[in-house]
Amino acid sequence: MRTLGPVSSLEEYVPQDWWRRIFNSLYLKTDGDVIDDQEVTRYEVDLFSSILKLKPDDRILDLCCGQGRHSLELARRGYRFVEGLDRSHYLINKAKERARREGLNVRFKVGDARRLPYPPDTFDVVLILGNSFGYFETVYDDLRVLKEVFRVLKPWGRILIDVADGEYLREHFQPRSWEWIDKKHFVVRERSLSVDRQRLISREIITHTEKGVIADHFYAERLYTKESLKDLLQQAGLSNVTIHGDLATHSKRNQDLGMMEKRIVVTAVAKKEWTPIKRREKEGLLTVAVILGDPTKCDALKPGGVFDEDDIYTIDALKDALRQLKDYNFIYLNNHDTLLQDLIKLKPKIDYVFNLCDEGFNNDPRKELHIPALLEMLNIPYTGSGPQPLAHCYDKSLIRGLAKEMGIPVPEAVLIKPEDESVEIHFGFPAIVKPNFGDSSFGITHRSVVNNSEELLNAISEIRERFGYNRPILVEEFLTGKDLTVGIIGNVPDAYTVLPITEEDYSNLPEGLPPICGYEAKWLPDSPYWNIKSKPADLPLETETFIVRACLSLFERLEIRDYCRFDWRLDASGRPKLLEVNPNPGWCWDGHLAKMAKFAGMSYAEMLEAILKAAEQRLGIRPKYEKYEKLSDTTRAEAQAT
Repeated sequence: MRTLGPVSSLEEYVPQDWWRRIFNSLYLKTDGDVIDDQEVTRYEVDLFSSILKLKPDDRILDLCCGQGRHSLELARRGYRFVEGLDRSHYLINKAKERARREGLNVRFKVGDARRLPYPPDTFDVVLILGNSFGYFETVYDDLRVLKEVFRVLKPWGRILIDVADGEYLREHFQPRSWEWIDKKHFVVRERSLSVDRQRLISREIITHTEKGVIADHFYAERLYTKESLKDLLQQAGLSNVTIHGDLATHSKRNQDLGMMEKRIVVTAVAKKEWTPIKRREKEGLLTVAVILGDPTKCDALKPGGVFDEDDIYTIDALKDALRQLKDYNFIYLNNHDTLLQDLIKLKPKIDYVFNLCDEGFNNDPRKELHIPALLEMLNIPYTGSGPQPLAHCYDKSLIRGLAKEMGIPVPEAVLIKPEDESVEIHFGFPAIVKPNFGDSSFGITHRSVVNNSEELLNAISEIRERFGYNRPILVEEFLTGKDLTVGIIGNVPDAYTVLPITEEDYSNLPEGLPPICGYEAKWLPDSPYWNIKSKPADLPLETETFIVRACLSLFERLEIRDYCRFDWRLDASGRPKLLEVNPNPGWCWDGHLAKMAKFAGMSYAEMLEAILKAAEQRLGIRPKYEKYEKLSDTTRAEAQAT
């Protein structure tokens, strides 16, 4: 990589969210003598368990747990209810791998410490160890973390924080240092105080003896004194704040220890009442209104423009699956002429809406966002994404631009407006022609893949004339590699499941037909495309890792909620490129989302329930008799994002 060379101000180059990207394999190398040493870990756990007087039945949250060194050591010592949470996907996956290898019963989650995915009064003890506090740009964010800790602690629950002694470091930090971290890597460090002297700014340049510079990153950590830390804990509602002296790090390498050189150990207590439990008038059932498309109205996306027997079967399969969920009472709404009045009448009687109207209001796909907008206006909670991500993702070109801005690769493309008199593409054939606005593969047939200018013009004409589409058309380079789909259920970064990535199996297609999953594959049973199968994708680890990370970033950036599907394709060299983002994907029993869920070991009913549970967790809605575990954090695909 390129290094910046000398810089006059380290603070100027610190990313606001530096903590999202720095905790990776290089972090384990540069700080391995401190944060991955069994003797150091055992010493610290001895000390902390003694201070807290831990009991085997204590429910313990290791917050900002990194690769789980303290969590795993606690589990080795017989503590039965230990959970770790950290923002780094890489470190959490390392923790899970070690737990599996040792057969330790520790749950690890990816999550943001400012929004903990736990109900109130869950834990007896919360630990924030190894100087994992003070990373955010503002003190207010640190206060949010402590307020969340106060919320999830039981009455008289305890918190222990092990954090750098800011007063000491402000006077004794090393402005420059370098050291060998193994026979092939050495690291050069620069440090300075921020302008307000409240943060220590650090720069690390990591060099490989053969590859040259492999990292040049900047980060900043807040310098808390004993007094300022005590004040912040009290602002968060915590009491009995006690400083337990200083903690020195015992490093075998004994070189530059940075923020770990001298630390403060502080404890506090959550003196509070138990959070009241909301009692339901009825016997523990959640009443949920399910909004569907209107079967009495025209639907331009369907063959013949109407709901047919397959559509009615799909709706019956949905109702059958939902009947299997014993903790719910479902009400179905599919008359769009009276939808507003029905919702107003039902509002006092329902807990929330299950929005499955992917057809759009009055079956108009351009009005897909109108349903959540209507629910927002009525102040009725609902599953799925809000109007804004639905509007954004309906425009393929807009998503392409956003992805490129985020460094996510997309195919080469040109946008053709209805008034354009000529068509020129700056990339070679083959290409694929598709409507820029739309979903359900509307307008995409086997003739959409073109190999010359004449076929290109014919494909554009077919979309205009056969499908009656008179809006911008997207012409993309046609990628000949694997056709991939990624599904996520839950909410990033709190609690989510990345379903196994699937690829389309085109091996049974007649020769000469382009390998695409278009309109014919979804709507025409007599087409040779109808029998296309999906299978778990066979991808190199590096490729799968990149795709999953990109999907999680898009999920969060677009403010998608509860579930989503992403379409990707590999080019001829095996490089992945994003095609589409669908924040309101098909929910049918044989759709892509259900197929991915099946590969993850989930039945159709369990998939629907997972979406409901994701929304309930986000909305703070829980049944009276909650007997289901919360969404798991990862599946195999996300666990490989290391």
